[in-house]
Amino acid sequence: MRSSFRLGRLGGVEVGVNISVLVIVLILVAGLAFGQFPLAFPGRSVVAYLLAGLASAVLFLASLLAHELAHALVAKRNGIEVPRITLWLLGGVAELRSEPRTPGADLRIAIVGPLTSLACGVVSGALALVTGGAPLVAGMFAYLAAVNVLLAVFNLIPAAPLDGGRVLRAALWARWGDRVRAAVAAARAGRVFGYALIALGFLQVVTGLGFQGLWLVLIGLFLVNAASAEEQQAQLGAALHGVRVGDVMSGEPVTAAPDETVAGLIDRLVMSRRLSTYPLVDADGLFLGLVTLNRLREVPPEQRAATRLGDIACPPEAVPKAVPDEPLTGLLPRMSGCADGRAVVLGPSGRLLGLLTPSDISRAIQTAGLHGHDPYPHPRGADLTVPPQREQERRRSEV
Repeated sequence: MRSSFRLGRLGGVEVGVNISVLVIVLILVAGLAFGQFPLAFPGRSVVAYLLAGLASAVLFLASLLAHELAHALVAKRNGIEVPRITLWLLGGVAELRSEPRTPGADLRIAIVGPLTSLACGVVSGALALVTGGAPLVAGMFAYLAAVNVLLAVFNLIPAAPLDGGRVLRAALWARWGDRVRAAVAAARAGRVFGYALIALGFLQVVTGLGFQGLWLVLIGLFLVNAASAEEQQAQLGAALHGVRVGDVMSGEPVTAAPDETVAGLIDRLVMSRRLSTYPLVDADGLFLGLVTLNRLREVPPEQRAATRLGDIACPPEAVPKAVPDEPLTGLLPRMSGCADGRAVVLGPSGRLLGLLTPSDISRAIQTAGLHGHDPYPHPRGADLTVPPQREQERRRSEV
């Protein structure tokens, strides 16, 4: 989920908002200002109801942010990089660059979110009691208390990708000693729960109980898709466990200069070589940008002779970067954005060493099961990276 607006940084984590948040804000304000608040507290002006509804929506988003920030801070304390938090239509997402290394860390990161929501509910409930002399304000805090408690309870359902699914994964991981098996089980529980919500939502709609069932269908579809993605990610991580970027990258890539024109590159390379990615480098081999076939096609034919590659390239700061010794599973979540699923592999001085393309990753996945033995026996998951000494021993045994 990408941010549409950047709000700043909290606790060293970038915070952003997706444009879809406006939908939930509008729904909350309209439902509270023209529905719940006038019925519960009649006699106020429309402006008062609108202000109370808007304040409730903003405070609800703040509680979502607190929930995700708690995940992020505990993850960072357990050695996991968290680049950003994004608020969107169905809640929030704290993006973790790697996975917890132990069941205990997995449990701590998962449980702190619902506990934070529960704390927000308790604080809101206390404010509702304190502001009892102003019924509309008290009603606003009472609403926030109920919503946060409901959010905490819903997130504790043992179904991935909900926090309760993470708790289930941690418990199964601790019991079985196999993180992959635990992750797959939690993801399948999430898919079953998602289908149940979809069925319940359709039942509400067809029986005339209200179109609120459409929300259940939407949430159910999200859970099914997210749970399926988590299962695939767990299985992919198991297949690529221990594989380094340098093992699968394409070395000695064909490069171009930023001052070369689009027409020149097409005549020189595109029509004669089966390549889809062209890194831009200077005379010293320093990486300056990335051009793909998609970016070349976007240039109108009549402008290709005058358009420089540097003008259409994905800038170097936006291209995912890796070093040869980095685990491949750590790079995969970063391979998005304007680089069209590509990444560059750089040396210590910033010189280009190689490329990682979708074809390279596909081959790594296809050949992952061809080893004569499993170099990463159970229990998997206690440490997602191979210790240097063990890695050296493995490489010597394969020579």
